[in-house]
Amino acid sequence: MCTIHANSAREAVTKMCTLPLLAGENVSARFVVPTVASSIDLVVHAALERDGRRTVREIAAVPGRAEEDVVEIGALFVRRGGSLVRADGFPPHAERFAQAGFDLAALLAQDTS
Repeated sequence: MCTIHANSAREAVTKMCTLPLLAGENVSARFVVPTVASSIDLVVHAALERDGRRTVREIAAVPGRAEEDVVEIGALFVRRGGSLVRADGFPPHAERFAQAGFDLAALLAQDTS
């Protein structure tokens, strides 16, 4: 687990790919992008609301694929009308959730509002 400051789940993944490139020419996007794509399962984007509360704005899955230096992500939950609602993405590595004792289908079916 880690935290990173970003304005969306996609921007967080982009930052994780971009920041290592600041190390110089010895680190390339050909190495960093696939490494980031294969190292992250989920991104939870939380934001500070006007009333001072932090809320989850979106939860995205990172299936481990990248194309043309862009990491693929899929929306699992998005905020609509003040509620977090299920989108159509599905997290990768279901076996990891099962090994940790989580019923992935039940988690994805939960009402999050």
